[in-house]
Amino acid sequence: MKKKLFGLAALAVVTFGLVACGGAKDKTDDSKSAGSEKESSVLKVGASASPHAEILEQVKPILKKEGIDLEIVQFDDYILPNKNLAEGDIDANYFQHIPYFNLQVKENNYDFANAGGIHIEPMGLYSKRIKDIKELKDGATIITSNSESDWGRIITILQDADLVTVKKGVDLETATFEDIDKNPKNLKFIHNINPEVLTTTYNNDEADLVAINANFAYGAGLNPLKDSILLEKDNSPYVNIVAVRSEDKDSDKIKKLIDALHSKEIQDWILEKWDGSVKPVDK
Repeated sequence: MKKKLFGLAALAVVTFGLVACGGAKDKTDDSKSAGSEKESSVLKVGASASPHAEILEQVKPILKKEGIDLEIVQFDDYILPNKNLAEGDIDANYFQHIPYFNLQVKENNYDFANAGGIHIEPMGLYSKRIKDIKELKDGATIITSNSESDWGRIITILQDADLVTVKKGVDLETATFEDIDKNPKNLKFIHNINPEVLTTTYNNDEADLVAINANFAYGAGLNPLKDSILLEKDNSPYVNIVAVRSEDKDSDKIKKLIDALHSKEIQDWILEKWDGSVKPVDK
């Protein structure tokens, strides 16, 4: 009789153990499911600190109402945001203009898509040595970044100021310094510096003019409209965009992000925040 009772007790323990294991598995599966659902609501976007990350901060509450948790990953260079996007570490990035995007896609064979243009930041040339471009001396030095996609942009600014001209038939958007055919002031160009270092170059007074991308200028307390010696015109093709992997271009989260960035609320905020020196676009 004792043996029989012992056998029943053992069977009960084993049965309980199996039920307990089964219950734990179900709970784990539910937890994984809930975690996946939560994870799917997160949108991770890489961005330059200013103005991109600041703009995205304003978008957070709009997306929150749509059930999307916007996570902003800040970068201080122009290489990692695209590299991380390609590797799947982020869902999108917002830091680059169209010519740079096109060049990066071509050079690195990235399978990216332009999800939408958001704003234009004017490129400016700054100086601690002169207050007006008329003061620029013969043989003056101009420092620009090593980002080839910006060279045509800078050359266009200089041509608009009657300081240089380019060879006939050259597309200004892709022009390089070798394409300059007339340089009456014998300007000297140094273009081997990373974009993020240009504000330091300016602060150290290392050249007569330093061409600085607006996002880095803002970070150094410079306002392109007020502080630059030369500023590109309003018809600039250098629209800053949200870039995504091609497979994600039509995803619901990306569409909601673009809609929020194009909303009147955000566009008005951009204009007010930067006194019109950052200009929103809706395409």
